[in-house]
Amino acid sequence: MPTWSNWSGRQTSSPTALVSPTSEEEIVSAVASAAADGVSVRAVGASHSHSRIAAPDGVLLNLDDWQGVVSADPENERATVRSGSRIFELGEPLHAHGLALRNQGDIDKQSIAGATSTGTHGTGPTNQNLSASVEGVRLVLASGEVVSCSPDEHPELFELARHSLGGVGLITEFTLGLRPAYRLHERLWKESPDDVFGRIDELVTGTRHFEFFWMPQLDACACKTLAETDAEVDDLPDVKLERIGWSHNIISSIRDDKHTEMEYSVPAEQGPACFNEVREMILRDFPDLEWPLEYRTVRSDDIWISAAGGRETVTISAHQDISLDDRDLFEACEEIFRRYDGRPHWGKVHYLSGADLAELYPRYRDWWRIRDEHDPHDLFVTEDLARLRP
Repeated sequence: MPTWSNWSGRQTSSPTALVSPTSEEEIVSAVASAAADGVSVRAVGASHSHSRIAAPDGVLLNLDDWQGVVSADPENERATVRSGSRIFELGEPLHAHGLALRNQGDIDKQSIAGATSTGTHGTGPTNQNLSASVEGVRLVLASGEVVSCSPDEHPELFELARHSLGGVGLITEFTLGLRPAYRLHERLWKESPDDVFGRIDELVTGTRHFEFFWMPQLDACACKTLAETDAEVDDLPDVKLERIGWSHNIISSIRDDKHTEMEYSVPAEQGPACFNEVREMILRDFPDLEWPLEYRTVRSDDIWISAAGGRETVTISAHQDISLDDRDLFEACEEIFRRYDGRPHWGKVHYLSGADLAELYPRYRDWWRIRDEHDPHDLFVTEDLARLRP
């Protein structure tokens, strides 16, 4: 029997079968086989989620052999890519067409399907999450039908498919809205949290991208800004803590240290107060914590289950080593996040029920109702996804 684990090894499961498709026809066949056997089917890419959202308990489809750019349209600033494509492997092929992702997260190892399905995001008050860049989706439904959807074609199905939690069908392709290739100037520095929050509005609005990691053992913030520039790549060879490069080489960072993570999104205007309450709690109750808190901003969108849906957003992430128990820390953080109307990241640890989530998202029950219409026998619903049903 095959086994599955997420990237950190913290989450594991035992799927009934493993399939590695190399064509859409093989994906359709795998879905049909799972339906005939009465077991769920789940596609995975990098398995980079910290939650069990990707954990398969039936047929596991590994999409490592289903990657690449299908077509690019520089004039209209879009491209169609296969769902298993890793984000870091899209940069150069898109750049060859003079294009780039509008934004991306601080980790780029995920598949594009996994990242959009969980609402993965980057940083910046003008930058939306990856799901908001989706302009079209091609997917295999539980019936075996292959359907294309967009805002104009099957719009409700599109609404689910662009932020799907893997629960509405097996996605084979995305059409992504892009932008012309661009360069970024990165600056890094360390600053006290009191000084950071003394000018937080200036820092957030002063450049395209501002974020920081607060390091509890130092009570200091490792800050980063990214500003768009026309300067040439590597134009700062002798300057420490600065660099210039194309966006796909600059935005993301290497995060190889194995950890587990909780992230909540709160209304932007409440971000500083929420962060400082969590900071004070950690200094008081978890003085030995060595892993940081991360602070980022995200532009609002209109996606039904997006953590930034309908509001400008600040995201705050807590981390813990996978060799240590994370429950007490994360429960203490979550208690504070919930007081600030926080919404959990779908790909990270949280302890909310479906009823809790329905209170946070006005269209959450609609999301499930339409999902159930397209998959009445729960072919794409795993045990862990079922726990989120309202």
